[in-house]
Amino acid sequence: MEMVHSNAHGRRPRRAGRVRGAALTATAVIGALTLAACSGGQSVGGNSSVADSGSKYGFKAASQDSKAQVTVWVDSTREPIAKAYNKAHPHAQVKIVTYDGNANGSNTFKTKTQLFDRAGSGWPDVAFTTDNNSASWGSFGGTGDLAAVNKGLVPQTTLDNFAKGSLDVCTVKGVTYCFRNDLAQNVLWYNKKLMDKFGYQVPTTWEQYQQLAGKVAAEHPGYLVGTAGDAWTPEIYMWAAQCPANDVTGAKTIKADTSDPKCVRAAKMLDRLIADKTMSTLSLFGSDFVKNEADKVLMLPGPSWYGGSVFQGTLKTPAGQIAAASPLKWADDDQTVTGDVGGGAWWISSHSKNLKAAADFATWVTGQAKYGSALAPTYPAYVPAAQTWASETQKSGYYADDIVAPLSQAAGQVWSGWGSAQFSQEAIWAKVVQAGMAQGKTVVSQLPAWQTEIENQARTFGYEVTK
Repeated sequence: MEMVHSNAHGRRPRRAGRVRGAALTATAVIGALTLAACSGGQSVGGNSSVADSGSKYGFKAASQDSKAQVTVWVDSTREPIAKAYNKAHPHAQVKIVTYDGNANGSNTFKTKTQLFDRAGSGWPDVAFTTDNNSASWGSFGGTGDLAAVNKGLVPQTTLDNFAKGSLDVCTVKGVTYCFRNDLAQNVLWYNKKLMDKFGYQVPTTWEQYQQLAGKVAAEHPGYLVGTAGDAWTPEIYMWAAQCPANDVTGAKTIKADTSDPKCVRAAKMLDRLIADKTMSTLSLFGSDFVKNEADKVLMLPGPSWYGGSVFQGTLKTPAGQIAAASPLKWADDDQTVTGDVGGGAWWISSHSKNLKAAADFATWVTGQAKYGSALAPTYPAYVPAAQTWASETQKSGYYADDIVAPLSQAAGQVWSGWGSAQFSQEAIWAKVVQAGMAQGKTVVSQLPAWQTEIENQARTFGYEVTK
């Protein structure tokens, strides 16, 4: 095995860098990622000039050699599943190379691909990234480095088995460029033991959630209903509110309006709960939270990986206490939507000389609920694998109630209006809103500054900003 870059189990969320080995193994989660579900599959770039209607793959492919070795780039967390593929396919010519997986916003995949473009060789056949936004550059301009997977390379029946909307993040003008590895759909985690003890009902709307927070503040001060101390806070609360702060509307256009009532409602909620001290402003993975607030978590809106990584791993909450409920809904919204805090993707290079083998690898690894003998560290995007994963996770005996139904439901409810641009929303939130909160500023008061920074970053990356 060859080492390109060393790193732990790095991850997102969604991007200025995010060590989300948490979602995946569980010791630390910091930083930020940058993306998640795109608007209508049109949130990223696209380059029709590299399309080839005469090709059976829908793009200009290299000369194919069925015996050519396939090089696969993985991070250390995904290394076991790559090895499992080789074990299950002893005659496959797959070379495994470990690298940082784009953790902490490194952009290694993009940077090295650009070097290979100039050299005319060196591209991996398949690469895993802890972010999902590679289509924003790999399908746009130049050679078109990413292979379309839905134009003949992979059967549509296979793609149809991915969770609803999960491939939107890498779909450009109807062309899909990735296989989503895992999801990080948000649900409402709660401590059933404490909820029963206090006589509280699990809320189903954000309005009920706020009302219950008020009761908690009055009747059980010190207990928490959420946290707002991490860079992925907007992906939980603003995304679920359908705040149009990150609506990527075209190849190089983005809409941002943080003054929208849907942004304001979420910001006001955060401010109210922070003021009541039922919303922590400490980082979930920080030593202060673990030491002082770990046993005070009554409810916690957050991604699917919170169950294992946060409660079972970091906070050491005893078995039989934690349960999950469906995502909360704003009462005046027509339907329930939720956000997403993580999840990576597999990409196939358009330069691969063995596309069939590359596609076989990518479809096989995303279809597995287990990484060798161990259960996959996160919720699979491939529905059949997700069903097995959720069932096996439930059988662990850790959870106080059924988590299969709420996780499965939320997997198809991620709002598509929060786009996947080339810059990190999490980095922006940390720089502007989080920093302001540390100075005692309200979230509402910082909405204009948040928008200004979004616009500045977007223009830096060549986007036209509309309102």
